[in-house]
Amino acid sequence: MNSPDFVAFASDVAHEAGAVLMNHYEKVNIEYKGAFDTVTAADRAAEKLIVERIRARFPTHSVIAEEGGGIDRGGDCVWYVDPLDGTTNFAHGMQRFCVSIGLWSQGEGRVGVVFDPTRGDLFCAEAGSGAYLNTRRLRVSQVSDFRQALFATGFPSSIRHVNTNVHYFYQVAMHSHGVRRTGSAALDLCSVARGHLEGFWEIGLKPWDVGAGLVILGEAGGQYCDFEGGRYRPGDARLVCANGKVTGALLELFAEIGRGEFRAAMPPVTGSAGA
Repeated sequence: MNSPDFVAFASDVAHEAGAVLMNHYEKVNIEYKGAFDTVTAADRAAEKLIVERIRARFPTHSVIAEEGGGIDRGGDCVWYVDPLDGTTNFAHGMQRFCVSIGLWSQGEGRVGVVFDPTRGDLFCAEAGSGAYLNTRRLRVSQVSDFRQALFATGFPSSIRHVNTNVHYFYQVAMHSHGVRRTGSAALDLCSVARGHLEGFWEIGLKPWDVGAGLVILGEAGGQYCDFEGGRYRPGDARLVCANGKVTGALLELFAEIGRGEFRAAMPPVTGSAGA
């Protein structure tokens, strides 16, 4: 079976799963997997549908899914499935969530599909064939001045007490055009791919968070790596993504932060908010 069949298959399944999410939207009963991590019936129903479709079509493939409904067969082909990326947004009625389905083989991203059911936006890509939003070809932005660059990041719901991202957030915010925190890593990666953002980073992402988005980003001309500029694999601790024009400046800033060097001092709590 060739790659275009994988793209068409994943796109069809993402649309189906998106319909499931919209059927549950604004009818949500929030459950908690921990003190802060949310899960809903929509997550489970959408994941069940996706996993069943993959198992029926590709029975030898592994499926790694957020809610644990997948199966690891130990083969070369692995599907990374996030049935509802942006669960907290979804649970609170905010329209910033998506279905994310990525296929990786032998450690390389092959296919990525991210579907935003509230807007009908389908982001898709396959290795070597480009990235698209519906029928429009995607390219990363050409902004090269770090001061003009807009970034996004995220913070974990759990283990927030040991996450150091606030330091990176502040330093980037002080030296760039700004930092957004939207609540969906998959859609943030697509925003870099389409040129709405110049970069994205996060600490502690899971493989299903990025399995599709990284393929889309790469095919749109973007770059991704770890905080030291080395190779990033889904599930690694620290991810940096950028348009290629500001990657070096972002990594340089991160290296300084890692050494405990801060270009901008945090303001005192007693300072005047209006000053």
